[in-house]
Amino acid sequence: MNAKAPSYHGHRFPPEIISHAVWLYYRFCLSFRDVEDLLAMRGVIVSYETIRQWSRKFGAEYARKLKRREGRLGDTWHLDELFLTIHGERQYLWRAVDQDGDVIDILVQPRRNRRAAERFFRKLLKGQGSEPRRLVTDKLRSYSAAHRAIMPSVIHVTERYANNRAEVSHEPTRQRERQMRRFKSTAQTQRFLSAHGVIQNLFRVGRHLVRAPNHRTLRARAFRVWVEVTCAY
Repeated sequence: MNAKAPSYHGHRFPPEIISHAVWLYYRFCLSFRDVEDLLAMRGVIVSYETIRQWSRKFGAEYARKLKRREGRLGDTWHLDELFLTIHGERQYLWRAVDQDGDVIDILVQPRRNRRAAERFFRKLLKGQGSEPRRLVTDKLRSYSAAHRAIMPSVIHVTERYANNRAEVSHEPTRQRERQMRRFKSTAQTQRFLSAHGVIQNLFRVGRHLVRAPNHRTLRARAFRVWVEVTCAY
């Protein structure tokens, strides 16, 4: 393994099993115990707590490497915010997706005011390296204020139904929230959803949009990228 490869030093199980367990957890709406059972069916006996540790350590590491590989995403950004209840307090998950539905970035914050919107805009610009061609949001005034302050030259669209793509992108988050019986902390939410979005981007190959042979080709390519990133040869 080269210097940039994930470090599996000190782990009893080989990279193939670790990366497969992490893939199962982030790719599908499964609990750690579900992943434990799936591995046990294949003769791999490992506790769900070990899978939790693998997912926490390697999920973020895999996601960082995948994010560097995917580069800059689309030039139309759809932004929306979703409220989450964490320890009885309301938090807001800010999410941006491009015109293809790929998650650009997320940020969990306690507010949805102008300052929170500006902070999210700066995070997006830092991650993507340049401004988008169009910005699509709902009519929340925080977006308009942040747009005027951060990227006034970008076209800002607030028409009704124009932002359905961002609203639909929240559905996997709600599914995982139910599966996990709510998120446990702001840091855990940010860590999990950041990795979840990037990994889902890799395996979103639009099956309903392409013919079966093309879908299999795209899926095979996604698996190759996963193997290269995880170094699970």
